[in-house]
Amino acid sequence: MRKLLLPIIIIVVTIVVLARLFFLQIVDDTYIKKSENNALKIVYEYPERGYVFDRNKKLLIANQPSYDIMVIPREVKDIDTLALCSLLDVTYEQFVSKLEKAKVYSPRLPSVFLPQLSKGEYAAFQEKIRHFNGFYIQKRSLRDYQVNHGANIFGYIRQVNEQNIKSNPYYRSGDLIGIQGIEQEYEETLRGTKGVKYIQRDRFNREIGSFKNGIYDTLAIKGDDVMLTIDSELQAYGELLMQNKRGGIVAIEPKTGEILALVNAPSYDPSLLVGRERSKNYTALYNDSLAKPLYNRVLSGEYSPGSPFKILTALIGLQEGVINEHTTFSCSRGFYYGKGAWMGCHDAGNWSLNTAIAKSCNTYFANAYKRVIEKYRNPADGINKWSEHLHSFGLGQFLGYDLPEGRKGHIPDADYYNRWYPNGGWKSTTTISNSIGQGEVIMTPMQLANVMAAVANRGYYYTPHIIKNIEHHKIDKKFTTKHVTSIDPKHFEPIVQGMNDVFNFGTGRSVRVESLDMCGKTGTVENFTRINGKRYQLTDHSVFVAFAPKDDPKIAIAVFIENGYWGARWAAPITSLMLQKYLLPEIVRTDLEKRMLEGSLQSEYDKVLQLYRTTSKPVSTPKVAL
Repeated sequence: MRKLLLPIIIIVVTIVVLARLFFLQIVDDTYIKKSENNALKIVYEYPERGYVFDRNKKLLIANQPSYDIMVIPREVKDIDTLALCSLLDVTYEQFVSKLEKAKVYSPRLPSVFLPQLSKGEYAAFQEKIRHFNGFYIQKRSLRDYQVNHGANIFGYIRQVNEQNIKSNPYYRSGDLIGIQGIEQEYEETLRGTKGVKYIQRDRFNREIGSFKNGIYDTLAIKGDDVMLTIDSELQAYGELLMQNKRGGIVAIEPKTGEILALVNAPSYDPSLLVGRERSKNYTALYNDSLAKPLYNRVLSGEYSPGSPFKILTALIGLQEGVINEHTTFSCSRGFYYGKGAWMGCHDAGNWSLNTAIAKSCNTYFANAYKRVIEKYRNPADGINKWSEHLHSFGLGQFLGYDLPEGRKGHIPDADYYNRWYPNGGWKSTTTISNSIGQGEVIMTPMQLANVMAAVANRGYYYTPHIIKNIEHHKIDKKFTTKHVTSIDPKHFEPIVQGMNDVFNFGTGRSVRVESLDMCGKTGTVENFTRINGKRYQLTDHSVFVAFAPKDDPKIAIAVFIENGYWGARWAAPITSLMLQKYLLPEIVRTDLEKRMLEGSLQSEYDKVLQLYRTTSKPVSTPKVAL
């Protein structure tokens, strides 16, 4: 047996080697293709990106043809450089710079030499292309926006950079990729699949036909179309109302979590980031460091929520059993909570829960909050229970929506206060400002709107999302999963009635619409900034949250206006108009519409700019979100 072992091993190894050689030489042409790379020209066919529609099947984004001049550096030989520069309207220095950049990427692979030719430039170059070895035209498609709104939702596309190429082998120099918005979030769905053609060349570098009769060639596959949850008309109207103002609007369909409008102000026309002027326009938008049109305030802006937070204070108080709908507190235009400590209030009286919501009484909610914290044996347990309730509404965390940016806000707990007060000594009154949304609580406008959706649903919400349907795909299951809050549904009814009375006799009565049964809450948020280490108080932010109709809610909304004075001045009228736009055949309160369309807060923003100029060191305008 030992004598046979060595021959057997030799025979087996020989068979394996011969089988592998047969596979590589006869069956698998991969290495043949690689070995003949020098004699092959690889041409990519770029697909159209998927189209984008709104919830009513209105086309929002299509495509338009674009032509890039590509260069393969090592094939650039014996050309009239000056003639090429003249034809393409580039200087000789620009020609050398572009060619050197292409060589750095790869001498033998194509790079974009000049992107996005106009039709006239394309026709002129196509006629004389035979004179310029190493150059060819690559057809692509650019976005063709059918609307001039929604830029913060759509995002934009640009050429890939080195990091994109290194992190994803799909991309090559000159490829386009989605940045921000749905273009980034759904890049793999929208981009489609590139087609590839292998062209064989002879020893004189002349094309002689497809390699292996095209058996390796693939066709480009168009990207999948997507339908957004956005109502395009509501989105456009919201952006119109927000002209000359800064802030945001978020509108959600409560029963589904579908985002109906996501307005960021100031915004810009999405077509500015298409074509040869894209880079220049982007630079101008980016350098607007005070208005910050590229900054998504509705997702990334973190603000104190102000009085709308009182709704949550009341719900937690009801759930914890420290108040009921008949509980009353006496208010004398404020709340004393310690020696010399005073929280002012704009009204006086003996208020029940309903009236406290309608009139936005600080004293009532300070007492309710104090009772919640003091219900437990120590403040740490009380604040942690309070924090748990708030987290059940999606606060203090990323909501999981399908857009690639955002902040999670902040909901403090005992650990947070223990870090601030390492020797102890903090208690309910130390944190009393939380009760009215002016303490350490920080929220985004998106989170405010989601809270309204949960209240409208009497205790549950769905993860907000912007995709309604994707061609050939199902949407993520997380968008159809119900999230139930820690508040018993029965506690929402008195809150909803109080919010309804905000319009009947409370702080929102000036924007009431007889034909709409609305529920809402005003908010006035203190606004501070810090310059060179010194704290300055600016004009308050104006906030309003609402949903309608009261008993079968179709829309929940949050409006946040920076430097907008009090809630009823700017945010409430805009909220009322947005609800009218979505729910009624026509705008009823044309008086509000006229005032909002003609109104401007630019003078307030000019004051802020002047403050920076007079108090800052002589440097460029600071990049801060006001």
